[in-house]
Amino acid sequence: MKFRPCIDLHDGKVKQIVGETLNDENKPVVENFVSEHDSAYYAEMFRKDGLTGGHVIMLGGGNEGQALRALQAYPGGLQIGGGITADNAGSYLEQGASHVIVTSYIFRDGKLDTLHLDRIAAAAGKDRLVIDLSCKEKDGRWYVVTNRWTQFSDFELNSDNIAYLEGYCDEFLVHAVDVEGKQSGIQVKLAEDLARWTRIPTTYAGGARSMEDIEQFRRLTEGRLDLTIGSALDIFGGKLPYRAVVQQCGSEANRG
Repeated sequence: MKFRPCIDLHDGKVKQIVGETLNDENKPVVENFVSEHDSAYYAEMFRKDGLTGGHVIMLGGGNEGQALRALQAYPGGLQIGGGITADNAGSYLEQGASHVIVTSYIFRDGKLDTLHLDRIAAAAGKDRLVIDLSCKEKDGRWYVVTNRWTQFSDFELNSDNIAYLEGYCDEFLVHAVDVEGKQSGIQVKLAEDLARWTRIPTTYAGGARSMEDIEQFRRLTEGRLDLTIGSALDIFGGKLPYRAVVQQCGSEANRG
């Protein structure tokens, strides 16, 4: 199990927000944290601490400049997502991203678009593509949600569907949308299911808030999944010490 860092960008700033509120026109976006530092500050921190496989997510427009600063500060150390298509994937890889992360481009109108899946796999290369399977629960099952997590697709996360997508990508990124940004604890069943179903590197994000949650996650998944933590970290306004997380998850990774 590794700790995967994150840099979330919204309106050109590093933020931690409750993702479900992005597209609610009747309510303001819920911001857990707005940083005084730019993206390069965090990318350099992660580089110095030897953290690999973290992600930069562009939440809407106006974030490309900050995203590129992060990639330039830590070339080859960060993945990038948010508006990625077959047409722009190569550019981000050339500018320092280790991988591109794709969601809405391949899940269109509530369905998996296999033509777009083929196109982006060809453009990025299987070994540099991450498929984002961020999901919500419905009727006791997990379904991918798109368009900033506001639209349910008909794509169910299960062993067969995950095995199919593993033929196209190097990794999965899965936000547990029901708990993301809320510091309410991990979504236990989803973590357990992903650990059983996946055979390629998979990063879970959502709800982790304490060292006890990290240990629970490691135990539930038998160390097979990696973990992202955002709002709970002290570097993003939370109470969970970033240094303690790096030390704990580093020792876990070293034990294999």
